[in-house]
Amino acid sequence: MLNSKQSSLVLAVLALAACGGDDKPAAAPMAQQCPPGQYFDGQICQSMQGAAPANTATPGAPGAPAAVPAAAPGAPAPVVTAQAGPTATPLDPAAAAAATQAINLLSPQSAPGAKPIGSAIAGQFQQGQSLEGQIQMQPNKCYTLIGVGLPPVQNLDIQLAPYVAMAGLPAMVLAADQTVGPNAVIGEKATCYKSGPIAVPMKVIVTVSQGSGVAAVQVYEK
Repeated sequence: MLNSKQSSLVLAVLALAACGGDDKPAAAPMAQQCPPGQYFDGQICQSMQGAAPANTATPGAPGAPAAVPAAAPGAPAPVVTAQAGPTATPLDPAAAAAATQAINLLSPQSAPGAKPIGSAIAGQFQQGQSLEGQIQMQPNKCYTLIGVGLPPVQNLDIQLAPYVAMAGLPAMVLAADQTVGPNAVIGEKATCYKSGPIAVPMKVIVTVSQGSGVAAVQVYEK
């Protein structure tokens, strides 16, 4: 049986236990125990849908979310550079008459109202070979390029690029045909390639990517 002194000590301990904890905050509910898709708002778990509290920490600071690289509004698409293969054997347009005649038959449909400028770029191609030609684009004109490859040419490609590239940079492709086959066209009908306000020299790259044989390209202007 407890004596009076022991009883007093026990009562004092019980009293401290009853009022204890006032000198430290009560344990908050554990935020990490919220179900998936919810967050802890300081009191209860809330759904992530709607207005979740914003993380205002400075990117890169401890506890801040990692910065996600994003394309700037209006950022240009990756640049396609002009490419040419080994040089094909150039031909006089008269020696490629069958190809140039085929181009003449296609021009009323592909370049209505346009007139040919300069001579056709013509050559004897092995697979992967290219020829380059130069045209002078006049201000505010519209251009169509028509190419024809004779059998056994299976795919003819045309690229249009600046004749003089910027220092230290490869020439970028400004236009290219989008077809697979022995015929190729850039700027067909109303989609003709529109030049700028000043005259500029341009490069035409003609490539036989599949097959081999005679091919020619003619530039039209209107």
